[in-house]
Amino acid sequence: MDVELTYLENFPFETAKYLELLSKNNNREWFHSHKKEYEEMFLKPAQAFVQIMGLKLKELSENFVAIPKVDKSIFRIYKDARFSKGAPPYKTHLGIIIWEGTRTKKECSGFYFQVEPKEYLIGAGVYRFGKEQLKLFRNRVCDERSGSDLQNAIDSLNRKGYEVGEKIFKQTPRGFGEECFSKDLLLFGGLYSGRSGKIEELRGKDIFEFSFEIFKDVLPLHEWMVQNLG
Repeated sequence: MDVELTYLENFPFETAKYLELLSKNNNREWFHSHKKEYEEMFLKPAQAFVQIMGLKLKELSENFVAIPKVDKSIFRIYKDARFSKGAPPYKTHLGIIIWEGTRTKKECSGFYFQVEPKEYLIGAGVYRFGKEQLKLFRNRVCDERSGSDLQNAIDSLNRKGYEVGEKIFKQTPRGFGEECFSKDLLLFGGLYSGRSGKIEELRGKDIFEFSFEIFKDVLPLHEWMVQNLG
């Protein structure tokens, strides 16, 4: 697939504009009658972004997976009807992931780029661990060496103004006692960090350089997950 740079001239602003229209007309009739806008303002810019950023991330690791297709690096716009009965049929954000690791895409740490009608999100990590992965994460957190490495990565991110999320459990899980190196991290159900803000903050910026700088900042957290969680 060749990069069509013309689709990136106003990215992500044209995509945000399309998503705003979709949010006001979230029905199948409107979507299908505006399929051209979906292709030119959503899909093709996303494909170009994945292709270019995928090559750029090879500077950090040869193992990044960047596939400019829907259900690969580009999250599908259609909601899963099994979990959204009666809800609007389409998502109103663009989600892109370029991942690294030996697990399924959902359980691999990756670099994430999201566009909404008014906001953006750029970061890295895993939003929710799978059951087996969560157990492995807890064991690694309680290991003195790997737990210390993770805490150092988090401390470094905190000094740069990044937050790391998120705690979803209220109690320390059974089997993990007071001797655990980083007890607070046992309350986490996923591990990720990044930046978010208003779309207009990106006006005048090189979106690739801006994103890449954030990716480099959160790289230690990503690398820890690849090395310790597969």
